Amino acid sequence: MSGFEKTDKPLKPLLRWLLLTAGVVAVVLGVVGIFLPILPTVPFLLLAAACFTRSSERFYSWLLDHARLGPMIRPYLDGQGLKKSTKVKAISLVWVSIAISIVLLHRTSWLPLLLIGIAAGVTGYLLRLPNLDDTSPSTLDD
Repeated sequence: MSGFEKTDKPLKPLLRWLLLTAGVVAVVLGVVGIFLPILPTVPFLLLAAACFTRSSERFYSWLLDHARLGPMIRPYLDGQGLKKSTKVKAISLVWVSIAISIVLLHRTSWLPLLLIGIAAGVTGYLLRLPNLDDTSPSTLDD
């Protein structure tokens, strides 16, 4: 399994702790997303995996080997892509978040353009990923 690339460069303890904390928070949000349809699960679990890659090999292995959570992210980490429904939810969340941010931060003229550019980049990236069959038995609902 390829996953995220681990570097041999050791992290400073504070950065390691911050990444580990961010990973745990992302797992919690991902699990909550299983029960709340508006909150996407897979992007949070991928964020957790990325954080754990640098901060804790034990937590990274736990996440990938987890009976319920691992099958949701393993196909992406193996280069097989994401389910179409996951892409739709992630893209929708990105654009809703960007729209809210623009409304709240409308006083600056350059920030909305930057946020729209970021959202377009994320959308383009997600659309270019291979589509995993939505009925694949190896994945669970997002």
